[in-house]
Amino acid sequence: MWIYEKKLQYPVRVSKCDPRIARYLVEQYGGADGELSAALRYMNQRYSIPDKVVGLLTDIGTEEFAHLEMIATMIYKLTKDATPKQLEDAGLGPNYVNHDNGMFYNNASGVPWTAAYIATKGDPIADLYEDIAAEEKARTTYQWIIDMTDDVDLQDGLKFLREREIVHALRFKEAVEILKADRDTKKVY
Repeated sequence: MWIYEKKLQYPVRVSKCDPRIARYLVEQYGGADGELSAALRYMNQRYSIPDKVVGLLTDIGTEEFAHLEMIATMIYKLTKDATPKQLEDAGLGPNYVNHDNGMFYNNASGVPWTAAYIATKGDPIADLYEDIAAEEKARTTYQWIIDMTDDVDLQDGLKFLREREIVHALRFKEAVEILKADRDTKKVY
């Protein structure tokens, strides 16, 4: 199903060690509206959505895994040269104590990721509206993180991710219209 290329979807560069921004990026790693939640939500929803749009969920879900990899790379690069004191000052002390520099799925407040973040109703249109909202919330979070850093290299990667969230929301909106049109057509058997 997948072909893995040993490169990121988009280059990740950072100009400086910045554990504070890394902590905020953790939200997009293991938060409710982060990339892991999105990828798993879309992959899960494929089983209750009509064939007309199932490929869209597969495509976007797969891309979300690529975004997860980018976020992990950003966090790694932002913290790889940080001292334990810098990590503690940035609010990453508990993560350091429990995982050293290992990645752990939690949000920026330290709350562990939970499957409860994966919203699915089983109704294709309701699920797609949930997906649109998730993409818009992720877009907003990326914008706020962009606003909080002066690292133009990091901003470049974050802007790429923000723009992909916009594209995903638009694609989900198109899928809603396809399903509504199909639902409203008279069926003759």
